[in-house]
Amino acid sequence: MSTVFSENLKAEVKNLSFFYNQVQALKHVNLPIAENRITALIGPSGCGKTTYLRCFNRMHDLYPGNRYEGEILLYPDQLNIVSSEVDPIEVRMRISMVFQKPNPFPKTVYENVAYGLRVRGERRKRLLDEKVEKALKQAALWDEVRDRIHDLAFNLSGGQQQRLCIARALATDPEILLFDEPTSALDPTATLKIEELIMQLKKDVTIIIVTHNMQQAARVSDYTAFMYLGEIIEFDKTEKIFTHPSKKLTEDYITGRFG
Repeated sequence: MSTVFSENLKAEVKNLSFFYNQVQALKHVNLPIAENRITALIGPSGCGKTTYLRCFNRMHDLYPGNRYEGEILLYPDQLNIVSSEVDPIEVRMRISMVFQKPNPFPKTVYENVAYGLRVRGERRKRLLDEKVEKALKQAALWDEVRDRIHDLAFNLSGGQQQRLCIARALATDPEILLFDEPTSALDPTATLKIEELIMQLKKDVTIIIVTHNMQQAARVSDYTAFMYLGEIIEFDKTEKIFTHPSKKLTEDYITGRFG
């Protein structure tokens, strides 16, 4: 599957299966993740996209009975991040996630962004100030909130709240940023801002995005994987997936003839 690849790898999924207790949600998934590129996951509801994404930062560990088989190797150190010997907290420091709906904490704008740094034990005010400003600038939010940095995050608009969540995710300098349908709760204007932001961010971080919006996948991503029933049906450069898919199932899904 990595034959389309002339890229540096940031991660590689090898024969990954995932089980909710006895129910198998992912089946022997293999997928290369290119460094400083955007990889989109598309497919019908319930096909395993979000389940797959949450393996990357060990979200499934929060519930008993879930288990992983196979590997997700994080490069360059080839760390298998789904190994039971690897601390999920370490994984979450290196791989941040932005969710479907904006979920700011009931704190100020500043404290939302500083949260992960404080969890790591950072107490130096000057460094916190620098990191918060840098993350807000990366999230294209600094100019809008610089005079309201000590106001409650809930006072921001929906689109601003989502960019705040992106800033919070960026503050700890993650290697991979996961987006789970990050614009599904936003209006078209806010959606466009988030898409532009995601495309800018790939120079700093590797991105994996789950989206039900195929136009969005076509607009923002470099690579696209089509998932169905817990399996990767097809993976290639985004342009090829959307113009010349090699599998009929992919073509049927993209053209709306699915099911």
